Amino acid sequence: MPFPLYLLALAVFAQGTSEFMLSGLLSDIASDLDVSIPAAGQLTSAFAVGMVVGAPLMAVLSRRFSRRGALLAFLLTFLLVHVVGALTTSFAVLLATRVIGALANAGFLAVALVTATAMVGPDAKGRAASVLLGGVTVACVAGVPAGALLGTAWGWRSAFWAVALISVPAVLAIARAVPAGAPESGGPGALGELGALRAPRLLVTLLLGALVNGATFCTFTYLAPLVTDVTGLGTGWVPVVLALFGIGSFIGVGLGGRLADTRPLPLLVCGSLALLTGWVLFAVTAAHPVAAVALALVQGALSFAVGSTLISQVLYAASGAPTLAGGFATAAFNVGGALGPWCGGLAISAGFGYRGPLWVSALLVALALAVGGAALALRRAAPAPAVAQSRASS
Repeated sequence: MPFPLYLLALAVFAQGTSEFMLSGLLSDIASDLDVSIPAAGQLTSAFAVGMVVGAPLMAVLSRRFSRRGALLAFLLTFLLVHVVGALTTSFAVLLATRVIGALANAGFLAVALVTATAMVGPDAKGRAASVLLGGVTVACVAGVPAGALLGTAWGWRSAFWAVALISVPAVLAIARAVPAGAPESGGPGALGELGALRAPRLLVTLLLGALVNGATFCTFTYLAPLVTDVTGLGTGWVPVVLALFGIGSFIGVGLGGRLADTRPLPLLVCGSLALLTGWVLFAVTAAHPVAAVALALVQGALSFAVGSTLISQVLYAASGAPTLAGGFATAAFNVGGALGPWCGGLAISAGFGYRGPLWVSALLVALALAVGGAALALRRAAPAPAVAQSRASS
């Protein structure tokens, strides 16, 4: 893989850390800025909404610039809003920085996905996407716990400063190492790309990605109370289990990258069936510490192996939308990232306890299997163009 891919992954690591680190900082932020914890929780919701809305919009905007120019603009914006966030004493300003930061993050990831796949051969998009998404999984393993530790030691602002500092070398490296490219011209145009995004195969793949990612973050969001209240482990085990889930996700991205380009359908079918089985087993055995700890690792690996493969399949399916494909893939997966925790919260509020999100995760994957199976059956049942034409003329 080209070295600039790993530089893009460094920036994605910083952005992934920012996206997830607030889970361990909300109490300190609420106390420091004199707001309630539910109000502070709006910071997470604002970021999620910004990612969903911003990905396609920023991808369209990026067409006016070279890919390197767009990447630098988005990353510099992301860096600067974290400096503002670290300095502000106003909750409203901090909330605004989260929205702007999410827009910049969404735009960067959308352009980075397209840039990464353009750096490699036409049959290596899965491996390129896996390298880029490796930054997100490393953020889960190392970045988020490190942010929580910084917040405990030096206050929540130190975590914002750390994200800004990590972004600096990524800015310098991208400016030097990523090919400049040129503004998109001579292609189908934004409207033409939007038309290409209506292809049935692509729409189904985006839906599957949202469902699988929703299942992943449905359980991940409530993993800490699951470990303490259902599994019965002490609070000291929470970072261990979260780290194991993150390690599993890193393994899964690597596995998905190796197989996504050559055997995507077997990986998606077998991986999704294993993922469904794992969520059901996790729900049934959540009270047993050994099983719960082991399944956190296994489900992290399966979730990201299937999820990263679906991202690569979006890029393959959207050949007619070379600049917008990454934006819509980013938006679909963030729809899942917002929908999953919401559904998990509904299950908890309905009285199903902290096992509820596990059953919701299983249900979402089962729905993905049903949708994918129906789409595959319809595609195989459809007559080939030549056959259809022959029948129409007879």
